Amino acid sequence: MQLNVLDSGSSKKPEWLKIRPPTTKSYKQIKQMVKPRGLATVCQEAHCPNIAECWSSGTATFMVLGDTCTRGCRFCAIKSARYGNSMEELKSEPEELARTVKEMNLNYIVITSVDRDDLEDQGSNHFAECVKAVKQKNPNTTVELLIPDFSGEKKLIENVVKSGAEVIGHNVETVKRLQSQVRDRRANYEQSLKVLKTIKELNPKIFTKTGIMVGLGETKKEVLELMNDLRKIDVDIFTIGQYLQPSEKHFPLQEYVHPETFKFYEQKANELQFKATFSGPFVRSSYKAGEVFIEKLLRSEKNA
Repeated sequence: MQLNVLDSGSSKKPEWLKIRPPTTKSYKQIKQMVKPRGLATVCQEAHCPNIAECWSSGTATFMVLGDTCTRGCRFCAIKSARYGNSMEELKSEPEELARTVKEMNLNYIVITSVDRDDLEDQGSNHFAECVKAVKQKNPNTTVELLIPDFSGEKKLIENVVKSGAEVIGHNVETVKRLQSQVRDRRANYEQSLKVLKTIKELNPKIFTKTGIMVGLGETKKEVLELMNDLRKIDVDIFTIGQYLQPSEKHFPLQEYVHPETFKFYEQKANELQFKATFSGPFVRSSYKAGEVFIEKLLRSEKNA
């Protein structure tokens, strides 16, 4: 998952990376609604800088399957251990999620999770149960999933493909050369591409999505090569955001990428005909997810 908090060295950040904390009424209302239900939103867990903007527009990202990841990626602030949370504790999560989405009147949600290598199905069936519960209570809500790699197992990927989600994303996180330095050893570039390709093969109507962080030491050439690899497997939606180092223990930040470079990447992505691209310092995996989906629909209808 592309999860990283705003790093503590804010005084060293360039002007384009400074942002005010959320203070809107809608943000406070949603925060008060989520907390009592024991649900976690990535918006809060990752200290996302876009939280007020997304929540105000009716979009939120929920993290299921607990708060403990079985992998230890060097960029991520989520706590990790060999075993995740007990599934007995999480059995009511699908219903609680569905009820919260209804009360929040959300028109677009993203469901993501920690990695659960400790489970036989790696959490894929729980994902499916969450989607089905949300759809049952909120038939007009669009659901996007941001999934782990499920070790590249087709059967597990098929569980989420059959769930009813309209968009399924899986992040490649960084360019090919940096994979082993940044991600857990059980994850890799080829496996992530395989996941995205398998989703399309199982259901071509599902919109596939992926994202990367920059500022890790990658070159422009490597980013462009990654884009080409994604288009070869028909990935629809692409996001590029600035990596912000969670702490001194995490992978070291190499640079603050200039906004003009983000514009360059977006231009190149558009030339490669991604259906939608978001590229900018504050962009995260779920950034304006609803707007991305709407844009995709409009383009599809126009070209039909």
